[in-house]
Amino acid sequence: MKMKKYKADTMVQAMEKIREDFGEDSVILSSTIVRSKGFLGLFKKKSVEVVAGYDSPVTSMEKGTSAFSAPSKLETGQDDVIFEMKKEMKEMKQLLKSSHEPVEFNQYPVDMIPLLSRLKSQELNNTMIDKIAREIFTRMKIEKTDFTFEEQKKIAREILKEELADLPFGGVHFKKKYVNVLGPTGVGKTTTIAKIAARSLIENKRKVGFITTDTYRIAAIEQLRTYANLLQAPVEVAYNDRDFKQALETLILKDIVFIDTAGRNYKEKKFIDDLKQLIDFELEMESYLVLSTTTKESDMRSIVDQFLEFPISQFIFTKLDETETVGPVINLLKDYNMGIAYVTDGQEVPEDLEEASVEKILTLLLEEGAHA
Repeated sequence: MKMKKYKADTMVQAMEKIREDFGEDSVILSSTIVRSKGFLGLFKKKSVEVVAGYDSPVTSMEKGTSAFSAPSKLETGQDDVIFEMKKEMKEMKQLLKSSHEPVEFNQYPVDMIPLLSRLKSQELNNTMIDKIAREIFTRMKIEKTDFTFEEQKKIAREILKEELADLPFGGVHFKKKYVNVLGPTGVGKTTTIAKIAARSLIENKRKVGFITTDTYRIAAIEQLRTYANLLQAPVEVAYNDRDFKQALETLILKDIVFIDTAGRNYKEKKFIDDLKQLIDFELEMESYLVLSTTTKESDMRSIVDQFLEFPISQFIFTKLDETETVGPVINLLKDYNMGIAYVTDGQEVPEDLEEASVEKILTLLLEEGAHA
């Protein structure tokens, strides 16, 4: 491995010199902030010292052979030694990489690693992390200075706000009479629908009613009835499409009707078809897909793909208090071009419900301790 020490005013300048000498395959082995004494010990100037390495291939000329000549026994022995040396160098290189920072971050200044590591730990997708990193690095080169961690976070926030700018954020707008809440089992649909209904009644003075189609679990019906009794609101139970139509007639005088659907394994097509037959999605209706932030991203994607057969208006994300990562939330918003109505962070009704905003999500992503 070839190694060389570089000294520059900023990390950006050092990185440019390293790339000129070693290219993109260089490895940063160490970096140090150096302060020169200056005139009479005053006006100290800050600079950086960086040690970079490059594992260059050994050519046949370096081995003392012609590309056309056959190796002798001695040369063969030398090849074995060189092979072992290269192997050790490779292992050392990997060790140095692993002890310093993630391999994909090596192309960026060391000062950028804390932010990139934060985004990585939040499980933001690599494409977005790379876009943020490139923009920060480009601005540093243009301004010929290193940015602080806070300055880098500000740029990351700007980029992500722009990425999410066209997506709808915020809760029910009461433009449609029926609010339908969909989602798999265990994500907190019933509690969430009770929270939204309570806000509608208390803050917006709307007359509310409920329809539940979750007839698979008696406990689910009783849970909704408990919330409805506290709100002095009626609950209708729909076992089939006829019951559903009758419930609509019974609640015709209500300002807004909340529909609580059964939590089932919607990876099975049968349950999707049952839901289509039971609920009339042609009604003046807004449908929200509830997902738990504690669900791994690949499973959330499978759920969303199944529910794309329905006219989903926005997501609702629950259990923010039970997770440390919100990167998957942003990944889903971007990939499915869908915004968020609400986020929840507890079981209290109606307190633990918040209308979603871009600022809220980005604060959770970028600020340490924001989940507390």
